[in-house]
Amino acid sequence: MGDRAAMSVGAISLRDVTVAYDRHPAVHHLSGSFAPGSLTAIAGPNGAGKSTLLKALMGELPVSEGAIDRGQLSVREFGYLPQAAEIERRFPISVADAVTLGAWRRTGAFGGMTRGIAEEARRALSAVGLEGFERRHVGSLSAGQFQRVLFARLLMQDAKVILLDEPFTAIDARTTRDLLEIIRRWRSDGRTVIAVLHDFEQVRAHFPETLLLAREPIEWGATASALSPANLLRARAMAESWDEGAQPCRPDAHAHGHAHARAHDHA
Repeated sequence: MGDRAAMSVGAISLRDVTVAYDRHPAVHHLSGSFAPGSLTAIAGPNGAGKSTLLKALMGELPVSEGAIDRGQLSVREFGYLPQAAEIERRFPISVADAVTLGAWRRTGAFGGMTRGIAEEARRALSAVGLEGFERRHVGSLSAGQFQRVLFARLLMQDAKVILLDEPFTAIDARTTRDLLEIIRRWRSDGRTVIAVLHDFEQVRAHFPETLLLAREPIEWGATASALSPANLLRARAMAESWDEGAQPCRPDAHAHGHAHARAHDHA
């Protein structure tokens, strides 16, 4: 793992960001910053734009309005773990091969597995509790074991910013505990970790900062404040009022949203 000072490279700042699908906004007028080396949860109702925001942060989705300033960071320095439902596990690949995919930026798309890369993959698997699993087929693994493989792949990637989309869904308590320890280690290394989570108690216990999102920001700051009962009720009320057939977003229709988002801008 790298030196904390060397790993922490600038904040990721959002200025009045709106992200839309087919001109219908999934995230409205979001402003704020992820501080370097911070550990932040993105929480909120289903359909709140949480996964959409992760994809915009890493450059996979364009912003419709506003801007994301990644400072000195390249999108190549972002590691991303999608939701388990988005990953095809029937592809005929070994655990070792799945993990070494994390090194593709160093080896190239068709680079071979050198002795050094193979040893690095072995250490990554050991770090996630899967020593000796190198030759297993990924399709033979339990949900928890497969998630450990994906975390090992992230270890190989050595990213400065790590984006996790519901990393603990449908896995056992022991695996969750072990993966949370890896997340704490990433933070101690100075990496920025941003995770979409739905378990509020888990967020309160392990994530110091939270963005509570219901398509527009409810609050972005210290977790105890962001997940207050009043904020959670407001997020639920907003979710119940969503109109999927609403007209595309217009800045003049969201003047209040601008003011509210700026009120929670922080470094």
